This record gives sequence, C-alpha cells and structure tokens, in this order.
Amino acid sequence: MNVPEGWDIKTVQEIAEVTSGGTPSRKKPSYWNGTVPWIRTTEVQNCVLYETDVQEYISEEGLKNSSAKLVPKNTILLAMIGQGKTRGQVALLKFKATTNQNCAAIIFDENQEPEFYYNFLLAQYKNIRNFSNSAGQSNLSGALVKSIRVTVPPLPEQKKIARILSTWDRAIEVTEKLLNNSQQQKKALMQQLLTGKKRLPGFSGEWETKTLREIGEIKSAGVDKKIIDGEKPVRLLNFTDVFNRSFIYSHQLNHWVTAPESKISGCDVRIGDVFFTPSSETRDEAGIPAVAAENIDQCCYSYHVVRLRFTEKWDLNFKAYVFTTSQFRRQAYMLADGSGQRYVISQENFRKIQVTFPNYDEQIAIGKILKAAESEIEILEKKLSCLRQEKKALMQQLLTGKRRVQIN
Repeated sequence: MNVPEGWDIKTVQEIAEVTSGGTPSRKKPSYWNGTVPWIRTTEVQNCVLYETDVQEYISEEGLKNSSAKLVPKNTILLAMIGQGKTRGQVALLKFKATTNQNCAAIIFDENQEPEFYYNFLLAQYKNIRNFSNSAGQSNLSGALVKSIRVTVPPLPEQKKIARILSTWDRAIEVTEKLLNNSQQQKKALMQQLLTGKKRLPGFSGEWETKTLREIGEIKSAGVDKKIIDGEKPVRLLNFTDVFNRSFIYSHQLNHWVTAPESKISGCDVRIGDVFFTPSSETRDEAGIPAVAAENIDQCCYSYHVVRLRFTEKWDLNFKAYVFTTSQFRRQAYMLADGSGQRYVISQENFRKIQVTFPNYDEQIAIGKILKAAESEIEILEKKLSCLRQEKKALMQQLLTGKRRVQIN
C-alpha cells in the first residue's frame, strides 16, 4: 500500500481503542427490555446506524452484570463473527450503545475522523474477510482487527474526504427511500387492482375465474443444457431468466445450446407466453412467473421451466402480474410436492391452479398502470446502482491518496 507524502500507514490499534461487548444472561429477565441500546452483528450491515435501527435493549442491571460496554457516538462497529456476508461488515454508530461480543468496537479520539475510517473499512470489506482466512481462522478476532492496516491522512484531509463521500451517501439514502416507497406503492396497487378490490373508472361487471387448463396449454419437457453434434444451435430460456424477471426480452438471452428440430418447433418462445419455475428449494419460490415480451427467434425454453401458451386473448402487461397475486401464490404453495430438499409443481397441478381476471379492456388498463409503476422502480434501481458505482470509484481514489482534495 503506497500513500502520498504527508500520509501514513498505521494499524487500527495505533490510532484507536479496540474493544468488544457482551450478552447479558437471557435467563435473567431483569437484564433485558430496558433503555440501553444493544447492537448485534445482524444490525452491522455496511451502514450508518441510528437509534431507530435498534432491535433490542438491555437494562442498566444487565449492563452492570455482563461484559457489555457502553461505547460512544461515532464508534465504528466491525462484525467479527456472523453468518453469510456478515463477517467483516462495518457500521458507524450515531448514538451511544452497547454491543454483543461478536462486534469489535473501534473508538477514535479527537485526532481522527471516524467517518473517514468507516469508509476506508467499508472499501476493504473483501480484504478484511480474506484477512481472517489467511490467518487460518473462520472468524475475525480482536487481535486481527487491531492489526488491520489503514491509511492515515492529516486530520483536515480526513474531514474533507469524509464530507465529500457523505454527499454521495445522502444521495444514495434519498434514492433508497424513493425506491422503497415506489416498491410499496406498486405492491399496494397490485393488491388492489389484481383482486378487483379497487375498480378503475369506467369498468364494472364480474370477473371470471378459470383454471390454467381452461385459458391455455401447459407444457414442459424443454431443452437440455447440452451441445450435441448434428443438432441446431439455439438460445436457452433458463430457470434464472424466469425467476429474476417480470418480462423476458431477446437481448437478455445469450446461453447457447443445441436442440433437435422437434424441440425447436415444440419448445419455442413467442410473445405473450408465460413461463413458470416449477421447482425450488422452498415452497414459497415454486411457480414464479415471467412473460415473453416479444417473439424470441432461435430460442427454446429449458427443461427446468414450464410454459403456459394462451388460447384466449389476454393483455401482455396484465399477464406479467396476475400470476403474482396472493391467491395464485397460495395455490402454488399448496400444490408444490416435496420432501424438504426440493419442491415441485407437476404439469397436472399447474393445470389445476385457478386465476381470477377481468375482461380484456380492463386488463389493458390495469396492465398499463402496473407497468408504469415497474418502470419507475427500474429507473430508480439504475440510478441507485450508478450512485453506488460512482461512490466506489471515488473511494478508491480518495481513500488511498491517488486523488488529493484541496484544503482551504
């Protein structure tokens, strides 16, 4: 690690106090549900923590009779132990709190800017995780945290860098809130419009209920993920292409395999076809839908996918959402057979699933509203992704001194 003139490289223990917390006995009810915030590693998720984020509180008695310690505002918490991605994640604490023993608490004095080091450790997430692996440990320890090497610019430069990065943080936070609001609004619209609880102006009359067997043809037995001499090359519409999307477009499919003529003609992908994931490790994720938004040439669906080809006239946008209602999801859940490792909905069970729907004109009106709501979400997701990438690039430059800031 090279740094510019005037900067230094030190270990965390050279510039901060490193401590950890504890957990009061769960057998003592009087130790819990008090007024002292208590942070667990599950809350340490590469984020800034506010009092509204606190999930559990301990009492003063619990604090006194355990190894839990009250740490000051602007302490950096680092998860030493945790499931999945938790180990190595950090949080900047914006209030006094206690922590459990799985968090390292890094406490700075007035000669350092905690927000600078929060961003530095955030940028070093992967390296910190690898640090424990290279030391032959599955978890981090207090000793390893103390030995983490960090860049140390002059304090005025630390503060300026922290201010610049906080501008991106605010923009990211605002966009995250807008995205969450849009997602909640879309969810509410779907609950109202797809169930008939809320009717759009100009529409009345009863909705119909039919089985999938009555509205189209259910078919599976798709193409395998193989390349065989003598067969024709085709693109494969795979499980993940369905699971991760509402609409499927041709440019998204780039997995090439081969298939015989019989499969190419029988397993093709046309505009308006709805595809389902017939199996999953959990019942909740069996029967997830996506609709083909266009005719997709030189493409076949995978044998891991079920196709519903309509024999009735339905609106394309409406198709993308009607199979996500709680009514449909409940049926898919109940019809998924399995032993606990894999749950599968058979073709025959798919044909039994019922769906309730309005006439074609009302489908069009509902579909337009829900598609517009989804488009708004996609715009915000792209904006959020761009902001995060911009901040990441800026962090790589500013936190290493490759790009210097002007100090007034």
